[in-house]
Amino acid sequence: MKPMTRTFMMLLLAAATSASIHQRGAAAQTTSIKTGDELRPIYAKPADVADGKQFADSACAGCHGANGISTTTGIPDLAGQRPVYLYMALRAYQSGARINAAMNTSVKFTSDAALVKVAAYYANLDPPQLAAGAAPTFLDPVLAGKTAAAAACAGCHGEAGVTTTPGFPSLVALTPQYLTTAMKSYRSGQRQNDTMKSMLAAIGDADINHIALFYALQKPARAQTPAPGDQQAGKTSTVGCAGCHGDQGVSSNPATPSLAGQDAGYLVAALQAYKNGARADETMKTLAGPLDDTTMKNIAAYYAGQEPQALNIRPPSTTQEWTQKCDRCHGLNGNSTDPRIPALAAQRVEYLQTALREFQTGARTSSEMHAMSDVLSEDDIKNLATYYAHQNARAVVFMPAPDK
Repeated sequence: MKPMTRTFMMLLLAAATSASIHQRGAAAQTTSIKTGDELRPIYAKPADVADGKQFADSACAGCHGANGISTTTGIPDLAGQRPVYLYMALRAYQSGARINAAMNTSVKFTSDAALVKVAAYYANLDPPQLAAGAAPTFLDPVLAGKTAAAAACAGCHGEAGVTTTPGFPSLVALTPQYLTTAMKSYRSGQRQNDTMKSMLAAIGDADINHIALFYALQKPARAQTPAPGDQQAGKTSTVGCAGCHGDQGVSSNPATPSLAGQDAGYLVAALQAYKNGARADETMKTLAGPLDDTTMKNIAAYYAGQEPQALNIRPPSTTQEWTQKCDRCHGLNGNSTDPRIPALAAQRVEYLQTALREFQTGARTSSEMHAMSDVLSEDDIKNLATYYAHQNARAVVFMPAPDK
């Protein structure tokens, strides 16, 4: 192949022709690709595209649909996809670098030439078009948390998580990790409180996460409730508490709650529950066991008088902020202009979600994609997939320009 620079011109997609054969059998090539060879689908001639069509019709259409438009949940559209990406993906399935039983079996004995041709064929098809319908909606986890909290929590814990009702805890200045664990413990009955169990029974894990995030982002303030007891005496009695909860009740461990500014009545009730075993925690039971009621009230008064501190938690990135990062590689609105990088526009939403989760867990290997997806929440994954699935796909032809 004559050396050429990787300069590409974007043109409107021309219609592909169709014709005859594909190569398949035990003589299939499985050797490593030499530098530059991955670009071969770009050089495909009309006859090669026709050969690719015959292979696709016999081996691929059953899952990926006629003309590369899938009608099966979880199976991606291939029409209009970037040619080098398709070829490299097929090679990865053939070598076992990507695991999918159906795909691994389908291309195991396929010749390298046939992989080139089928990649060129699908790249030369019109991409899927969006059906008319309502504009997509994207979930705002903080707003979702506020809505869920207003319905289930605000009546007892305060609109912004600062309680005004004695005996009920404030929910501000508590990490999402701690709050989600606490809520799930109430829901399961591990923490005994019939009211909390009943309130949380109808709330799923997603909304529990949203509620915890909402409260974690609220401005902290001391509970607006009385705190009878001797604060100075209470401070002296907190020697055994500071190691986990911080010197002034501000914890540095995400799994351990801060106590600063907390409702005093709730703190007393919690200490009593640990002492009598109603709340199970061996460390807390050991520490609370020797305390009498007066000492508990003093400790609670001390912590209630401390200033709670805002958490070092940033609001989650918006879908727009995430797509700006994704578009750097995948092209504006997911229309890649690099034949090696897949287009995302108009792809099936559930396939995009699955792909992101697999990159996140390492089931699909890519250091760049793992780094990008590792910090995504489940809400981010669903929002990103929805966004790209609702973008108009643009077909392109990549034409290598020779060196002058």
